[in-house]
Amino acid sequence: MKTRDYDVILRSGGDSLLPFSLVFMLYIILHGHLSPGGGFQGGVLFVAAILFLYFGHGYDVTARAISFNLLHETEGLASVIYVALALMGVAAGAQFCQNILYTHGAIGDLYSSGTILWMNLTVGLKVVTGIGSITLMMLALVADRNGGELK
Repeated sequence: MKTRDYDVILRSGGDSLLPFSLVFMLYIILHGHLSPGGGFQGGVLFVAAILFLYFGHGYDVTARAISFNLLHETEGLASVIYVALALMGVAAGAQFCQNILYTHGAIGDLYSSGTILWMNLTVGLKVVTGIGSITLMMLALVADRNGGELK
């Protein structure tokens, strides 16, 4: 694999914006039941974090920092958790995916929507792991074809 000296501005800019993109992603996922956004929108923002890391440091560093296998395995776990939360409604004598914990919390508080918050968090985890693994696979294909780096 050929290596390239990365531009200092690109590396420092990506390193500066990476924490903000992760915090923004978590904010969108956590407040999805209170405002526009949610698990899907926040999960897709994880691609920005991967790209900041990739453009600043290259594919090898990105692949070491973000484990494809961990993302892939956690995606299945997120699916199981979502189905378990959805079955809580059935177990309580209601419908599949029905919100049964809506009586807890005050309106507008972070924990005010019962099972919707937990389902939203699970969707965020599912999208982070799914989109993250797809992005890593796509970058691996491009990096291998171009001698290790995107051109």
